[in-house]
Amino acid sequence: MARVAKRTPAGETSGENAEAPGIDAILDGLEGVVKQLEEGDLPLERALERFEEGVRLARRGSQLLDAVEERVEMLLADRDETVPLRGRDEDDDA
Repeated sequence: MARVAKRTPAGETSGENAEAPGIDAILDGLEGVVKQLEEGDLPLERALERFEEGVRLARRGSQLLDAVEERVEMLLADRDETVPLRGRDEDDDA
């Protein structure tokens, strides 16, 4: 019997062989977490759970974006057009 992946309100999937959420699902999930936390209607324990979920989603989104950045840099390097995507704005902050 095949297991069916279930979507959580944050766009995450659960179950075996479930695909990881894409960046759009992660952003939707983060928006939902922020909205609930800003409303201030959650009990403390539930608010903490939602905050933890938001941190997990943010970390996963960051990983996805880092992977995309790496792919872009590799594609540009293949064409001898390497352009570092990081560093330009970060140098301005120093």
